[in-house]
Amino acid sequence: MGALSWWHWVIVLLVVVILFGSKKLPDAARGLGQSLRIFKSEVKEMQNDGKDADEPAAPTTRELPPGDVPTNTTPKSPDDVKKSA
Repeated sequence: MGALSWWHWVIVLLVVVILFGSKKLPDAARGLGQSLRIFKSEVKEMQNDGKDADEPAAPTTRELPPGDVPTNTTPKSPDDVKKSA
């Protein structure tokens, strides 16, 4: 057996058009393209995660000197307000 000749491809194309209809084929192709893009980006992300694991991780939080209060926190009770004043 060899590769498919051109008329085999024509028969396959006709069967696909008959099964799915000409209106659904563009939607199916669009969905397939979107799925391939998502798959490609996930593979690239997985490859980058493997490279990042070899490098030391940068700290995600900044340490404050003793006595400093972060500006983005809100007191939870009136007692916390008195302690910070």
